[in-house]
Amino acid sequence: MHGEYKVPGGKLVVVDLEVVDGLITEFRLAGDFFLEPDDALEDINAAVNGLPADSDAATIAAAVRASLPPQATLLGFSPESVAVAIRRSLAHASGWKDYEWKLIHTKAVPPVMQMALDEVLAVEVGEGRRSPTLRIWEWNEPAVVIGSFQSLKNEVDQVNADKYGFTVVRRVSGGGAMFMEAGSVITYSIYAPTDLVQGMTFADSYAFLDEWVITALKSLGIDAHYQPLNDITSPTGKIGGAAQKRLGSGAVLHHVTMSYDMDGEKMVQVLRIGREKLSDKGITSAAKRVDPLRSQTGLSRAEIIDRMKQTFTSLYGATPGDITDAEYAKAADLVESKFSTDEWIGRVP
Repeated sequence: MHGEYKVPGGKLVVVDLEVVDGLITEFRLAGDFFLEPDDALEDINAAVNGLPADSDAATIAAAVRASLPPQATLLGFSPESVAVAIRRSLAHASGWKDYEWKLIHTKAVPPVMQMALDEVLAVEVGEGRRSPTLRIWEWNEPAVVIGSFQSLKNEVDQVNADKYGFTVVRRVSGGGAMFMEAGSVITYSIYAPTDLVQGMTFADSYAFLDEWVITALKSLGIDAHYQPLNDITSPTGKIGGAAQKRLGSGAVLHHVTMSYDMDGEKMVQVLRIGREKLSDKGITSAAKRVDPLRSQTGLSRAEIIDRMKQTFTSLYGATPGDITDAEYAKAADLVESKFSTDEWIGRVP
């Protein structure tokens, strides 16, 4: 069995192993990481050999850590990343390059249609009718997108939302509210088979699925990194946040919204953001703009998106795609039956 795990912000961890009578045997660790002393590699191999094949990641990581000499130095990887690679091997997990990725960047659609498209495209991938896909959103009207489990009245000041023309919609994933105006943020969704994140914890999968965008941002001069659980940040503050949903069809839906140039003053009028959340949103009490991507790059939103598309394509070999008429029709049906209904939007009053 063979498994690989690219540590977010680190190195590639590669494992090969066999399973005999329920035990791991013939285990070999490799990769482009750094390890001192050299013979610590054999200590790790010896520690993993003989472990039950159904050991969880925490058990494997503990065994690896216990095998290391006191003076050992691990750069670019950790005992936990070895455990993830092993669990991915045992689960026959796939990698990014095992798929023919499609990249969609199409016309603007209403916020409620964005919600429906996310569910439809994820289901299509899970049921094998669509290749794994990266979709970059476009819209031309303001909206607040609340998380699946958020309280509508606690998160949104409806009077001010109506005053500024904001539609309120609810997505299928958890997490916090998204404040969206045309041209103010960059949002993308990844629709992938769950095999891509097999052997990972939810926390591991967030950073794994967004490693490519960290690479893209760094290429633009932004010192971006991932902050668990689901934030993309930099030394000057938060850039964006991710949310995720695993579907019974066998797909993972992962989406991210990053601030390009938002009206922070309007945001705190439309969203009921308490003082304890202001810093998390990258807002000071006197802030007028929340613009980490614009201010740190000096580039247009379109130029940043182009670099993101170039990076994803160069890493994973994506080709341009589109949303089919049948997928739009399914999404339109979902808008009517689910996403536009008071029952859904107000499911948590």
